[in-house]
Amino acid sequence: MRARRTTMGRFRPTARALSLLVVTFLAVSATGAAAAPEADAVTAPATQASPHAAARAASAVEALGIAGTAWAVDQRSGTLRVHADSTVTDTGLARLRQVAARFAGGMTLERQDGRLRTLVSGGDGVYASGLRCSAGVNVRSGTTYYFVTAGHCTDTTSTWYTSSAQTTAIGPTTSSSFPGDDFGVVRYANAAVPHPGTIGTIDVTGTATAYVGQSVCRRGATTGVHCGRVTALNATVNYGGGTTVYGLIQTNICAEPGDSGGPLYAGDKVIGILSGGSGNCATGGTTYYQPIQEVLAIHGLSVY
Repeated sequence: MRARRTTMGRFRPTARALSLLVVTFLAVSATGAAAAPEADAVTAPATQASPHAAARAASAVEALGIAGTAWAVDQRSGTLRVHADSTVTDTGLARLRQVAARFAGGMTLERQDGRLRTLVSGGDGVYASGLRCSAGVNVRSGTTYYFVTAGHCTDTTSTWYTSSAQTTAIGPTTSSSFPGDDFGVVRYANAAVPHPGTIGTIDVTGTATAYVGQSVCRRGATTGVHCGRVTALNATVNYGGGTTVYGLIQTNICAEPGDSGGPLYAGDKVIGILSGGSGNCATGGTTYYQPIQEVLAIHGLSVY
């Protein structure tokens, strides 16, 4: 059973939250170089695998508890694709290869340059003491307005502001879930802070469920708008330090520190909230997103 920690707190919305800036949350450090994922033939070639073999391989990989790993089932081949970042040691790789050998044809292992991390950094976005994230999407329950961002941002933060100077409060964190999930909800408590139902210039009309191959974009406070495709669903990421997140959307879109919490969208439909990833926007990368519909269903919220 996956671990989930949900906390309640106060949150302060920033003025820039209005434009739904994205802040990538790639767990581990907000610094540290990351490069594009690079395939490394470190395991047996994949053949058509049974769902049972992939499921058993996933359980075995998770049981290893190796930080810097992420995995999801490839829908075309049925195999479990495991990514190991640059922090995974030779010993860790050897243990992963042993699992791949046990489930020959059911698992592939790919080496990635850079490391999986949360991308929290200073800059435009929404601010708390010592950190910056981005508002993902503005939502409401009746006449009360909120924004959704990453749970690793809200997990230890009670109040949010519109700038690093912390002179204009947005409001309190009202709910936070991380690890297990990765989302947080912040209430707009300052009537002077606007909260339009947009992502940049796009008027949000609803939400959508991701599918492999889907064309999507994300928007972030650090790197702006970048687009790509959904490459896997129901991905699991072990960011290290006991922070494993489940059920994520995987894409081939890059992100950098300061993008955590920003929206993933297709057209005028919101799909997810940035959790983390590896790489950068100079060489490319891989990013993971908390599905938005789960968040809205849990809290009875809707986009507008």
